[in-house]
Amino acid sequence: MLSVGLLGATGYTGKKLIQICQQHPYISDYTLYAYSSADQMLWDIFPELSNVVENKQVKSIANLSTEHNVYFITLPHGEALKYIPALIANDKKVIDLGGDYRLDFEELYRQWYHFEHTSPYLLKSKTYGLADYIDAAIYENSRLIANPGCFPTAVLLGLLPLVENFPNFILSASSIAYSGTSGAGKSARADLMISEMDGNVKAYNVNEHRHEPEILQMLYKHKFNSPYSFTTHLLPVAVGIYATTTVHLKNEIDAAAVKSVYEKSYKDKPFIRLRDVPPELKWVVNTNFCDINVAVSGNTIIITSAIDNLIKGAAGQAFQNMNKLFGWEETIGFNNQLLMVNY
Repeated sequence: MLSVGLLGATGYTGKKLIQICQQHPYISDYTLYAYSSADQMLWDIFPELSNVVENKQVKSIANLSTEHNVYFITLPHGEALKYIPALIANDKKVIDLGGDYRLDFEELYRQWYHFEHTSPYLLKSKTYGLADYIDAAIYENSRLIANPGCFPTAVLLGLLPLVENFPNFILSASSIAYSGTSGAGKSARADLMISEMDGNVKAYNVNEHRHEPEILQMLYKHKFNSPYSFTTHLLPVAVGIYATTTVHLKNEIDAAAVKSVYEKSYKDKPFIRLRDVPPELKWVVNTNFCDINVAVSGNTIIITSAIDNLIKGAAGQAFQNMNKLFGWEETIGFNNQLLMVNY
């Protein structure tokens, strides 16, 4: 049985982590840590969780215990750097849901996150936890899991089987992805108010989204060597990621061969659902599924994928990573597939 520490437990992703902790059969206890909400009671922060989870008092991160077995960290960029090195030095297992350890090089981190990385030695030893795609053996000696971002999760799960199996066919690729506003976190922002977003769609962080180098890093490791572009948009919804990736080919690929590759890649992956038609966002919200459709037409392949950004794109995948880290079935703790308390 595990003792779990949740750092940054009172944000949107933290709430999903709490829900899964509550129902995970191998977790004996979990402790909540935060900054500004320290000393508050959980039900006061999330009244919708009353009588759903235990009403715990949130502790200050300043009083972080090193007695837990595994730590989930959902802190703003740069903050995880203050805690993870000491936890790793104490031989703890850490799953970081932020971006501080996703990139392999400190220079890239400085360029895209605008912080100096204070523990670059951990960048090479971390495991990039794209849970539905990487081999279970990779977890055997892992102590630090960098949980992928929500956009990279949706894009990479859709694109990697094609890239890995047909690298010489690809002329170029581009992804257009859409996110619900919860992806920006819980802090109040005028541009995310319902009066601004209702009935509205807009691109943001064009050519400068931090998830682009994360996507490219993983693509390069799987034989991709072609031009790629990535553009993000905000949707007037709270939850969800929808990604459409267009791949232009040098030569045509038989549609049946492409279908076979995806079926083989995800044959034993319980949280991947290959669809015969493009998925809809409502099919995946409140679940840990990634729904994928691949449409082949001549020299063009269009891949559509949809996930819940708070679950599959964050907390749910983090628990998949924890399960794989300890050698358990990755579906453990998801006995209730629909986490029906909304964000």
